Amino acid sequence: MIRIEGPILLGIGSNLPGPFGCPRGACGAALEALRKSGLQIIERSPWYESAPVPISNQPYFVNGVVSIKTNLGPKDLLNQVLEIEAKMGRKRTKPNAARVIDLDVLAQGNLICRGYGGAPVLPHPRLHERAFVIFPLADIFPDWEHPIIQSSAQDIKTTLLGRQKIHQMTDAYGLFGTEWRTERN
Repeated sequence: MIRIEGPILLGIGSNLPGPFGCPRGACGAALEALRKSGLQIIERSPWYESAPVPISNQPYFVNGVVSIKTNLGPKDLLNQVLEIEAKMGRKRTKPNAARVIDLDVLAQGNLICRGYGGAPVLPHPRLHERAFVIFPLADIFPDWEHPIIQSSAQDIKTTLLGRQKIHQMTDAYGLFGTEWRTERN
């Protein structure tokens, strides 16, 4: 058995309102669905609002990163995430389209996976190019090292500063800092 060291990381994002409310509400609903599916959420980043990448006239996205605990391998984890997206109404029409929810397996510890046999490419092939992933990741794991390019999340963040429109949001009062199911209820 391969020993995987380091966090298992998922990216969460949305830029369309839908049955779960505003985009950040959908992110909260997705986190609740992940938890109910048996994944343990260990840590959550702050939420960020960012311009779409690549640049388009779509609405801005809400994005965050979580670390999870699971015994699932990459292929099974990807399938579970895709199933949750489908249940939440994600329609895959064209690349980079606006979406009610987007869940990505970003990294599974230090594992490098080429994507054969239905497994995801790990680490996510573009995570180091995207402020909407790196900024929240650096907030919770600044020393996380990309296993291919050998740079920390904080160092990658420094290279992306000012290159993409992004800002940190203040948490809402609902579940996971979102508008989904306020914790006061």
